[in-house]
Formats: sequence, C-alpha cells, structure tokens
Amino acid sequence: MARTQPHLSAEETARRGDETYDRQIRAVVEAGNFGKIVAIDVETGAYALGETALDASRRLRLQQPSAEIWFVRIGSAALHHIGARPLVNA
Repeated sequence: MARTQPHLSAEETARRGDETYDRQIRAVVEAGNFGKIVAIDVETGAYALGETALDASRRLRLQQPSAEIWFVRIGSAALHHIGARPLVNA
C-alpha cells in the first residue's frame, strides 16, 4: 500500500479534524467510549475507533488507505498526557 505525503498543513488538518469531530462524530461516539481514540480522515469524514491511536489508524486505513488522519481522545482535550494522572474530566 503506497503512502502519500500529507498535502494539508498541520494547522489545516487540526482545524478540519476538530470541526468534523464536533459536527459529525462526537454525538455518535461519546456515550460509552470515554478514553478511546477516534481516527478521522479529514478529507472524507470517515472515522474509526480504537483503544490506541495505532489501533484506530489501522482500522481507518482499512476503509481509507490514503487517509490524512487526525486523532481525538473521546472525553479529553488531549490525545496524550505526561505523568501518572488518570484520564478524568475535571
């Protein structure tokens, strides 16, 4: 499977990914999936859930092999954290 170089800037990928998540995906996936990762193809709006970013991206690439992917952790503003803090809403 050939990979292509991203054609969007990091800022545009983030903008599109967050917008797609907020408008189309959040209401569908949030219940019962806290802490899981959503991989979003910012070009098509296709998405996949996984326990990790790698798992979610593999699932998405089965649907969209050339996806430009943006990741969102359900229920959190950050994908990753530093330290031993639990992932809870404050």
